[in-house]
Amino acid sequence: MKDGFRQQGKRNQLVELLREKGIIDEKVLSAIGSIPRHLFMDSSFEDHAYQDKAFPIGAGQTISQPFTVAFQTQLLEVKPDEKILEIGTGSGYQAAVLCELGAKLYTIERQQELFKKTQKFLDKLGYRPKYMSFGDGYKGLKEYAPFDKIIVTAGAPFVPKSLLSQLIVGGKLVIPVGENPQIMTLFDRKSQRSFDKQTFGEFRFVPMLENKS
Repeated sequence: MKDGFRQQGKRNQLVELLREKGIIDEKVLSAIGSIPRHLFMDSSFEDHAYQDKAFPIGAGQTISQPFTVAFQTQLLEVKPDEKILEIGTGSGYQAAVLCELGAKLYTIERQQELFKKTQKFLDKLGYRPKYMSFGDGYKGLKEYAPFDKIIVTAGAPFVPKSLLSQLIVGGKLVIPVGENPQIMTLFDRKSQRSFDKQTFGEFRFVPMLENKS
C-alpha cells in the first residue's frame, strides 16, 4: 500500500494532462490528484497507473481511462452529500473519486469476484460507500431511490427505464450508450415525464453485463 512522492508526482502530471484535454472542474482534478490509482492495479503494472489509458483488472473488466473517469464525473456536477448511484463498481476507482467529492455513494457490481475484492479494498483505503450491492445494474436500486445523480461505467446497449425512473426531478444520468463504441449521453430530468438529452461523442467501455432476472 505504498504511496510516496514518486507516485504523487506522476499523479500531478496526469492532472495536468487531463487539464490539457479539457477537464476544467478543479474539484474533479483535485480528486484525481489525491487518489492513488496505482493501488487499484496489480503492483507489477504500477508504471501504467498514471498513463491516460484503461487497463485490465481481471474478470474481463478494466479500470477506466482517467480521462473517461474525469469526463463522466465532470458531467455529473457532483455536490457534497448528493446521493449518487454508480452502476459498475469494477476496481472501485470511480467510486473512490465520487467518495472523495463527498457523495453519498450507492454502487452495484455484477461480477461476484470483483464485488468481494473491491468491497474489502475500498474499506482498507478509507473510501466507504453508503451501500455496495452485488446485483443487476439494469434494475438500479429501487429500494434506495430516488437518487440525485446516476453514473453508468459500462457500455449499455440501451438506456434502462428503471434508472431514469430512479432519478429525482432535477437529477442527472450519465451513461455510455451503444455497442462499440458507445456515445456518452447525459439525461437531465426536467419533470416526472420529461428529460433533456445531450451527447458527448464516442467512448469505449466494456459491455454492461446481460440483464438477468
